[in-house]
Amino acid sequence: MDKVVEIEHIDLGCEVNNTNHHTLLNGADRLIVRRGQPFTITLHLQPGTHFQNGDNINFIAQTGPIPSVDAQTKAKFSLSRFISRSSWSATAETSDSTVSLIVCSHPNAPIGVYKLMLDQGEGVSLGEFVLLFNPWCKQDSVYLASEAEREEYVLSQDGLIYRGIPKHITVLPWTFGQFESGILEICLQILDESPNYISDAALDCSERRNPVYVTRVISAMINSLGDKGVLVGNWTGDYEDGVKPTVWKDSCSILRQWSNDNCRAVRYGQCWVFAAVACTVSRALGIPCRVVTNFGSARDSNGDLIMERFYNDFDENIADDSIWNFHVWVENWMTRPDLALGYEGWQASDPTPQHRSDGVFCCGPAPVRAIKEGELTFKYDVPFVYAEVNADVVEYIKLRDGRVFKMGGSTTEIGKSISTKAVGRDEREDITHNYKYPEGSEEERRVCEKANHHNKLAQAGEEPGLHIKIKVTPDMQIGSDFDVYAELKNNTMVTKSCRVMFYAQAVSYNGKLGETCGLGEFTEMNLPSTEGGKVTLHLEYAEYSKAITQDRMIKLMALLIDAETRDFYRAKKTIVLDGPEIVVNILGVPKVGQKLVADIALQNPLPEPLENCVFTIHGANLTDGKPITHEVGTVGPKEFATAKVEFTPKLPGQRKIVIDFCSDKLHNVETYENLVIYE
Repeated sequence: MDKVVEIEHIDLGCEVNNTNHHTLLNGADRLIVRRGQPFTITLHLQPGTHFQNGDNINFIAQTGPIPSVDAQTKAKFSLSRFISRSSWSATAETSDSTVSLIVCSHPNAPIGVYKLMLDQGEGVSLGEFVLLFNPWCKQDSVYLASEAEREEYVLSQDGLIYRGIPKHITVLPWTFGQFESGILEICLQILDESPNYISDAALDCSERRNPVYVTRVISAMINSLGDKGVLVGNWTGDYEDGVKPTVWKDSCSILRQWSNDNCRAVRYGQCWVFAAVACTVSRALGIPCRVVTNFGSARDSNGDLIMERFYNDFDENIADDSIWNFHVWVENWMTRPDLALGYEGWQASDPTPQHRSDGVFCCGPAPVRAIKEGELTFKYDVPFVYAEVNADVVEYIKLRDGRVFKMGGSTTEIGKSISTKAVGRDEREDITHNYKYPEGSEEERRVCEKANHHNKLAQAGEEPGLHIKIKVTPDMQIGSDFDVYAELKNNTMVTKSCRVMFYAQAVSYNGKLGETCGLGEFTEMNLPSTEGGKVTLHLEYAEYSKAITQDRMIKLMALLIDAETRDFYRAKKTIVLDGPEIVVNILGVPKVGQKLVADIALQNPLPEPLENCVFTIHGANLTDGKPITHEVGTVGPKEFATAKVEFTPKLPGQRKIVIDFCSDKLHNVETYENLVIYE
């Protein structure tokens, strides 16, 4: 007969276990452990009760609403002499009336909230715990060998996101905050609100053993299209009924708002916000994750891997395909037992809703190596991501009378400066080589043939005799007036009679054009053979301030027409206006529980007052899980906005404090300081 064990009370040892399992930053009020790694709980027995290894004592660990041994959501295991690393197991160390029970989960068990029970006729509850993926366990499919990479991609609660254009890459500091109070519970709630769980909870909980599946659910649930997802995307410029995407600087505010508002989608996000929140959820659940930016990102509407761009004579793109100045997604680290060996490692996943995969707005995980090798048949969504970094661009101009002219060889470059934050350093790491072979190399040609399209435009016969390019000066700060130039060169043997049109338009990061904010006259000139010319366009703050978006981007366009042959040549350049600098001094001794003061100043660069000026500071374990705001009010032209903001560190270690400034006319101004907080 099985022995009946009578228990007086149970100590789950949250502090010690959570420390050993790298989850103590979540707090010590709940047992949070990782797959395939032992944890110890202490049973205090009733007087007269004892047990030891070899006794017939059985346990049950189960998760989900319909636990099942077949689905691996329920495990039955007995007390044994040794811990197994390939199945659920338990061993005991006994002294007097206490038993140290060492339990180890299967390294492939589904993640989620578990109940642990003694199986003696009726189940006697030993407690509840959360089980997460384990990048420290060699048998786990998310195992990551490098401690420095685990520190960055699993444990780091802040990071840097890259935006802008390749020649002017800007840095957005972001607080992921995956260990902040209540965030893990919200991340598990996201899984429980997915359509997969609602339609078949038993199957969904079983599939949670697979990081490929969980990553796919996260990708679908971060956007709100087709489910109760977290964020609504909005690229219209009208954010009246929500929060402007550029205002967000941390994931926790978004996740808490979604959870507190009965899972109603938060308004609004754009690509970097979707990616940052997906990174928080992935890291919280134990999947190594990093945020990646692709500059010159193609959105291929019909899958032919060629971007055909038709313009009218005012450079409005009148085709379905679009090219974003930058696009942000995430990569998750995992094995791919469903694919050939060699496609494990980083997997691209894109939570921005722009692509249906198996009928759902999600994208990935696509093995980054499959993108590089042109393996378009590999799961999931490799062709879509391949096009984002590799599509060819063919450009035409369509005149009002209906005639269509093909432009000279395209200057639009796709898949440049693919970037992520370096491990352990606040620097940009260029990972373009992970996605594509060097341009013009033999491997690149082989990949392009395999992907069934020729990646390089046939340049033969398309080298034009006339050249036009745009030159800019380095000091283009918002608030200033400045000149930009179109430089012309006649490389033919004869004098050319030319017409030049040079103008500027506001543009958003996703390539959507706004109002014209600078328009030169139609200039007519004669260019002698081998000589050049220059056209100047003067951009004034009074004009461009009415047109530009919070992205502070302006697209310059110069069109050169050969009056005799009617050939068209075009140059274009996107510029990003520099914002002002925030100057920060941190005053005080950086110790846990001691007040620090952020002494902040910013000079208004505009020739007009800034209204509703606000500084915001936030940082994981620095600002108590939520941003601290300081209202400054009105700041006159060239005057300084200043603030002293107090905050109290809660935990020791390396931390980032992020400082953000916004006002009625100036947004997207941020900086950060690294702090080492001592005990």
